[in-house]
Amino acid sequence: MSTRTDGHGDDPLIETRADLIGLFAGGEKPKERWRIGTEHEKFVYRTDGSHRAPSYDEPGGIRDLLDGLTAYGWTPIEENGVVIALAGPDGNVSLEPAGQLELSGAPLDNLHQTCAETGRHLEQVKAVGDRLGLGFLGLGLWPDKTRAELPIMPKGRYAIMLRHMPRVGTMGLDMMLRTCTIQTNLDYASEADMVKKFRVSLALQPLATALFANSPFLEGKPNGFLSYRSHIWTDTDPHRTGMLPFVFEDGFGYERYADYMLQVPMYFVYRDGQYIDAAGLDFRDFLAGNLSVLPGETPRLSDWSDHLSTAFPEVRLKSFLEMRGADGGPWSKICALPAFWVGLLYDQTALDAAWDEVKHWTIEDHERIRGEVPRLGLAAKGPRGRTFRELGARILDIAAAGLKARARLNGTGDDESGFLGPLREIVASGKTPAEVLLDRYHGAWGGDLGRIYDEMSF
Repeated sequence: MSTRTDGHGDDPLIETRADLIGLFAGGEKPKERWRIGTEHEKFVYRTDGSHRAPSYDEPGGIRDLLDGLTAYGWTPIEENGVVIALAGPDGNVSLEPAGQLELSGAPLDNLHQTCAETGRHLEQVKAVGDRLGLGFLGLGLWPDKTRAELPIMPKGRYAIMLRHMPRVGTMGLDMMLRTCTIQTNLDYASEADMVKKFRVSLALQPLATALFANSPFLEGKPNGFLSYRSHIWTDTDPHRTGMLPFVFEDGFGYERYADYMLQVPMYFVYRDGQYIDAAGLDFRDFLAGNLSVLPGETPRLSDWSDHLSTAFPEVRLKSFLEMRGADGGPWSKICALPAFWVGLLYDQTALDAAWDEVKHWTIEDHERIRGEVPRLGLAAKGPRGRTFRELGARILDIAAAGLKARARLNGTGDDESGFLGPLREIVASGKTPAEVLLDRYHGAWGGDLGRIYDEMSF
């Protein structure tokens, strides 16, 4: 989740509806300036055999982990005098609510750079973790922890969300405390380009969920899902999650997304280094100067940007597009997710071909598929009876062609399509990562889930 690094300062007041839409239009970039942003989270645990999630304050805990990373040039970011994130040339290191560690990578030109950035980060955290007795687990869900066993990080927005989540759904706290994801952030050239990329990526987000499904255990046993992390979003908060049917309707664009966000209840307002609880309040009242917690005050553009970060649909629009459907996973999957989406969205021929695969799907198709994939994975079927394994093979071919057409080569002349290799192996086998783990659990592990720390740690 987003980490604030400053106050509202002197950024402009929102004076008209055009200011809301202007934030999206301001993200438009010519193709030569399109970049790739990759975010990935991992669980932090004690390597003393307890596999316990460390608290922020304990010796060798999360605070000490952040402090140890400063030796690699990271600069601390504080909230109320407490270090809650780090900034550096590779982006930002931040904390999820229960201490999951996230790298929000820098905007980069190509996937070779993305994978190198990932490698630098993981080598750094492993080196610090070795000194502190900490390990890092690449999964989409804590496999063996109850909510009560998990610590809470000292971030103001999390305190507000933790209070509010149980009011609007049964699994919001699970989302905050027990999940990890990989995410890709990509650019667009125009409103029309954004619309097509949004539609393609939203339609195919369940395929990404299937390919990256990696959360089949909950509290020490199989949970009946391949991506329980994805299932959690179905009862987190109906006002700010889901497939967004209006994206596929005629007339969708910046204005329609702004209308959606104006209907999403607020969480907070950030003022003078503090988060003010505005959970459940209406941003439209804020625009009118009638927000009860800030009477007479109207929002600035930074408030709108904050508000945009509090919706959690499968694809999210800010001044770029965020792909949000994948479970956390091992190193190779961190490189594979941006390869999947860059291949499909950053080459026009690939984008058109991907749209041809899904443009006939109805809203009912999208909703049914979204509901089935967390349990069925690649066995889920599209509207014409084709399994997602079959669809995945076709889509990966399109993505590979898109990456080859980009012709971003490394020092040995390799293009970016090799990063799709782990996904091709999944499709060839027909088994999601979750199914491989379940086979191990029922076979070689003999039901000992502790073995997952040996095999799924970075």
